[in-house]
Amino acid sequence: MKEFFLFQNRLIEATKFTFRRNRIDSMPWSERLLGISGARGVGKTSMMLQHLLESPLSSAEKLYVSVDNPYIPYSSLIELASIFYSQGGKLLMLDEIHKYPNWSQELKTIYDTLPALNVVFSGSTIIRLMDGEADLSRRALMTRLDGLSFREYLQILLDIELPILSLNDILNNHIDISHELCARFRPLQYFGEYLKSGYYPYSLQSKDTYLLKLASVIGFVIDTEMNVLSPLDARGMHKMRRLLKLISTGLPYVPNISQLSAALELNRITILNYLSLLEKTELTNNVYASGSFYGQLTKPGKVLLANTNLAYALSNDQVNSGAIRETFVVNQLRSSHIVELAGKADFKVDEQFVLEVGGRSKSKKQIAGVSNAFLVTDDREYGFNNQIPLWLFGFLY
Repeated sequence: MKEFFLFQNRLIEATKFTFRRNRIDSMPWSERLLGISGARGVGKTSMMLQHLLESPLSSAEKLYVSVDNPYIPYSSLIELASIFYSQGGKLLMLDEIHKYPNWSQELKTIYDTLPALNVVFSGSTIIRLMDGEADLSRRALMTRLDGLSFREYLQILLDIELPILSLNDILNNHIDISHELCARFRPLQYFGEYLKSGYYPYSLQSKDTYLLKLASVIGFVIDTEMNVLSPLDARGMHKMRRLLKLISTGLPYVPNISQLSAALELNRITILNYLSLLEKTELTNNVYASGSFYGQLTKPGKVLLANTNLAYALSNDQVNSGAIRETFVVNQLRSSHIVELAGKADFKVDEQFVLEVGGRSKSKKQIAGVSNAFLVTDDREYGFNNQIPLWLFGFLY
């Protein structure tokens, strides 16, 4: 059994990569049970491995295991953790945890019986901590990892340090901030490429095959990971693909449930369940009207793809520029803000601020007379009055 631990750690020590420094430094690694969720491809595994490489623990005290490895020589996670712990283990990292049956119950047992063992686990789908049987909600601290922000993309690409901005910074000081940042780099030189292929860290390895890889990831999420939340047969997976294609070609997409039911030959409840599944697996963002009830069986007011790269992977470069702008704003804001549909403009943020999103020539007509309203425009380097450059929202994290 010790040979398995040694083999796993040799893999870790042979891994060389760089990751987002601020993400690693801000992660609460000292928690006894830490869960990391996020969409497939955003870098969860890379971050875990880099933390292990930098950890002062000896190789015998730390272990990384991908749970979907068919060659794990143990009958259960409990047995794996117990043997590792008995041999002096202190930090156990379990990747792809959602692929293991009864994972939450076994993590609970590990937490309760091995008090000196720190466990970090990750999953590519939404990990449901509020599990009544295992009750991990009282034991695990759950964190979420998003894809690269525009700021992080630039830091890696240009090898420079750039500030994280609060929403208040952007709304109130965008003129000064945009001039300060533009003195260091030209944002529009890189922004279009980021929108197409900058959200997932593996895009930095090869842009030539990036969209093909992303299309494969989308298929894998529908065929495999979506079944963790709600099993789909072959017919269901085909219908889900058609629904996602309809959404991607009709963006910004305002769902008409009756039309979707007729086009896909599915009933209303199934359509709403599919829309909910697409959001839970982080392929879409469902946006609701301000003040409305949000629920799995509530029709969203607008459906956007989860990030702009997905639009290019699904639509073969035939993308709607308006949809790209709105998708980017919602994607960057949703990491730490509440985004809803506004009555007279596009979005209301945190029930306080109203945003109208458009191209450079967009007028202020739709936000005229609206308090705390801002125009967010594309193809603009600098802020002006209450007109904010679109790219600046990429500095929120």
